[in-house]
Amino acid sequence: MNEDEKLKILKLSWELHNQVETSYLNNPANKDDKEWLEKQRMLLADMALHLLQTSIKPGEIKLDRLRDNLHAILTITDQFLPNANLKKATEKLYDNE
Repeated sequence: MNEDEKLKILKLSWELHNQVETSYLNNPANKDDKEWLEKQRMLLADMALHLLQTSIKPGEIKLDRLRDNLHAILTITDQFLPNANLKKATEKLYDNE
């Protein structure tokens, strides 16, 4: 993939990010609401877009951003897959700093 293609994808990802983030922010649900998991799905999509941006951005990949992206995704996903212990897995992400 050349730099122009990467930049086009990045531009599109920011447009998608704005839509997803707006949906998340407009959802008033809190942890006690039945809509909470829907709100968390939007947050997960938001973090997935950040991972895409970190992965495809021209130049060397910024490992600190990659770790942060993965930490957020695993933390959010933990509530959907509680038996997978994903939140615990995040502890190892920062061991080698």
